[in-house]
Amino acid sequence: MTTALLFGRSRLAVALPEAVALTAVHKRPMPRIDHPDAAIRQALDSPRTCPPLRELARTRRTACILICDITRPVPHGRLLPPLIDALTAGGVSTHDILILVATGLHRPNEGDELREVIGSDAVFQSIPIANHFARDRDAHADLGRTASGIPILIDRRFVAADLRIAVGLVEPHFMAGYSGGRKLVVPGAAHCDTIFRLHAGGIMDHPLSANCVITGNPVHREQMEMVAAVGEIFALNVVIDEERQIGFVNFGQIEAGHAEAVAFMRRYAEVPVGRRFHTVLTSAAGYPLDKTFYQTIKGMVGVLDILAPGGTIVIASECSEGMGSAEFVEAQRRLRRRGPDGFMADVLGRNLARIDEWQTQMLVKAMRRGRVALYTTGLSAADLADTCVTPAASVEEAVLESVAAHRDFHVAVVPEGPYVIPIVGGASA
Repeated sequence: MTTALLFGRSRLAVALPEAVALTAVHKRPMPRIDHPDAAIRQALDSPRTCPPLRELARTRRTACILICDITRPVPHGRLLPPLIDALTAGGVSTHDILILVATGLHRPNEGDELREVIGSDAVFQSIPIANHFARDRDAHADLGRTASGIPILIDRRFVAADLRIAVGLVEPHFMAGYSGGRKLVVPGAAHCDTIFRLHAGGIMDHPLSANCVITGNPVHREQMEMVAAVGEIFALNVVIDEERQIGFVNFGQIEAGHAEAVAFMRRYAEVPVGRRFHTVLTSAAGYPLDKTFYQTIKGMVGVLDILAPGGTIVIASECSEGMGSAEFVEAQRRLRRRGPDGFMADVLGRNLARIDEWQTQMLVKAMRRGRVALYTTGLSAADLADTCVTPAASVEEAVLESVAAHRDFHVAVVPEGPYVIPIVGGASA
């Protein structure tokens, strides 16, 4: 019995004995757009929820385009050229267009990496491009507070633009329900004080701050309130299949356009599974998401609904860049010292998160559900100790150990990791 997991820039072959009964969980087959370039231009020329982008541009002098950073496989090389063409056709000069990388609190993307993110040499060479820096207070406009008291501090360059556009990939997200749309603005272009409050322990611990949940999700609710404070924003949304080919694209007002993209993606990414498993094999979705252990945690959380209590998650992630930020490593070390209960008591005792500790909080969700075994080629022995999970010499060995321990040869495998959410008992709201 063989399977293959997304791992780095390729796939990791996994060979298991015939006695192991694999249940593969993939996205439902998604129809691909035969001519994606034409479809993108059509979306910009004939949107449902706003005038064509070319017409919008005729009454604006400046434009700011928010894009995802290196951690997301967004096909910017296809999306940005027709977007820029529509803006310039409407009269906006290339010198008055800014592409802003919505890094949130991630590191900036520069040099060859930035060129890779943009995906088009023509755009890279002709349009001003900058990174968002969440720690620079003076670079953010103060737009007040949400009803719950979270400060709304957004990058001035985006707020001040006559035309604001977010370009994003719509996929399941383990805190915000789905990525894309409003998430490019917050946390993507928000100040750290905003991010710290949005990611406070109480909000992250809410049962509806979860994969594929929009209705009642406090993260989504706060994000939409902040987006409304910014004012008029448009979004170019894209959905990709398991082979990262485009299956859907739209352009429109940010809330309505994102909702339409989410409705499309639900049909393919949320996959009903008839039972829970004591062993679940998954990935961190390969490159670029599995560059760090920080992002790898998404793969663990993505399969929790089908993991039997006390079961084992076996996850493969290259972690080619190591653990992640220094702040995340510090949070992991606090988890090592205090254990899950002590760590959570500290986190829930504050209404202000520390940088990147929210990812460790998500790891605790997986640890409380069962055991996690990690196969990786990118972490040192010291790094592996800081993961707080069990290192695996091989995926096969970890799966067979779990099968033997649980006396259950049925194994679920999710090759694409957190881009597919297996659900027992139906879809999320």
